[in-house]
Amino acid sequence: MSAAESRREAIRAILGDGAVASQGELLRRLRQRGIRASQATLSRDMAALGVRRAVGPGGPRYLADEGDGTLPLDPVRQLVSSVESNGALVVVRTQASTAAAVARALDESGLQEILGTLAGDDTVFVAPRRAGGGAPLAVKLRRVLKLT
Repeated sequence: MSAAESRREAIRAILGDGAVASQGELLRRLRQRGIRASQATLSRDMAALGVRRAVGPGGPRYLADEGDGTLPLDPVRQLVSSVESNGALVVVRTQASTAAAVARALDESGLQEILGTLAGDDTVFVAPRRAGGGAPLAVKLRRVLKLT
């Protein structure tokens, strides 16, 4: 594995482990793993990995592309209690007063199967992009949210 591949794998692991709010913080965490990089190199690596900044509970953070075009939903995973579907619509149950944060994370996740969301207090309605796409979307959301 090349130095760039090793560094990028470390970046992906760090972002997957928890919230990283700034490139400076990411550089510090890389140094803790014995990896040195300049700000410019880090920016190029983040672009190559599809890293983007998202807002969730606790504020903004960087998220890395999981490889299938979707972003991890780690920042809101602990807020979700269940995902169900009637075939036409997906219902995501959340902790009280957290549905808006979960809906926003779903909207920003990059999941192509999601047309949009509507949040209440502890419930998010997720409209699938295609008719009848609710059941497969619920399965995918349970997998991505690690509810199964």
